[in-house]
Amino acid sequence: MLKYTMKRLVLMIPVLLGVSFVVFLLMYISPGDPAKMILGEMAEAKEVEALRESLGLNAGFWERYLNYMKDIVLYGDLGISYATREPVLTEVMERFPITLRLASSGVLVSLCIGVPCGIIAATRQYSIFDHVATVLSLLGNSMPAFWMGILLILVFSVQLGWLPSSGYSSFSYMILPALTLGTSSAAVIMRMTRSSMLEVIRQDYIRTARSKGQKESVVIYFHALKNALIPVITAVGLQFGMLLGGSILTETIFSVPGIGKLMVDSIKNRNYPIVQGGVLILAVIFSFVNLAVDLLYAYVDPRIKSQYRGAKGTLKREKNEEEEEVQGCRKRRS
Repeated sequence: MLKYTMKRLVLMIPVLLGVSFVVFLLMYISPGDPAKMILGEMAEAKEVEALRESLGLNAGFWERYLNYMKDIVLYGDLGISYATREPVLTEVMERFPITLRLASSGVLVSLCIGVPCGIIAATRQYSIFDHVATVLSLLGNSMPAFWMGILLILVFSVQLGWLPSSGYSSFSYMILPALTLGTSSAAVIMRMTRSSMLEVIRQDYIRTARSKGQKESVVIYFHALKNALIPVITAVGLQFGMLLGGSILTETIFSVPGIGKLMVDSIKNRNYPIVQGGVLILAVIFSFVNLAVDLLYAYVDPRIKSQYRGAKGTLKREKNEEEEEVQGCRKRRS
């Protein structure tokens, strides 16, 4: 398992290099001058040129990119914000807990909705609940996040007045953003749970458990669900990573001061270091989430760990057999 983990960590390097290159290239070719955005349109040409020189904007693409990567690799420096002159890492990590809390709340909402609905839809296949849940999952998966957020604001904030429409200061401010993120993810998790459960409950060991007189709840939750969790864990891990990076629109709609809103404001102000650093940090987090999901497989399903150990033992046994064969050939020759 340690060897597999180290291999995955090494494979992250080219992924992060590709992400950094693409983002840096997009920021380089995007229109607008950060120096003019900082100084204003009425600034003199000499002042703008001096600021461009101090920020290193007059250098070529490859020189700027290589300097940027050198600072990251050698010093862990993601650059300085053009707006506040603060380190990018400091500004992004100050906003990260809010985004993490929002994404975690969205995943929790999606689990509370998607997993129970998927189990019921699978155990009552082709029933009214199954058809209704399937239609709602398709609607939830098809709705854009910004449209769902605006709809929730109109209903629960404007019409009913139950929840605040924007801001971030208490638990009540997180409910609507979490519902906005969780409904689309719940649709994916519900469909994955349903299809996985349908495949598992038709297996022979489920029929054996029922023939032994086990209660239906025990058969579903202790025999079927545990073996159906692997695809669900994959879907949850992917959705969590997507919510971390995909909460930009939701944070903008509800004025949540997370990484997403920070990046949107930075794009408007041509604050390129914030955008580059934010995307790179989210890419690192997404990679570690995928690694954690892969490692979690072995603890949910012991068969995966035994297969890994079995493959390792098989290789060792084959190597010993080859050595014994070589030694036998040498003895026969002598």
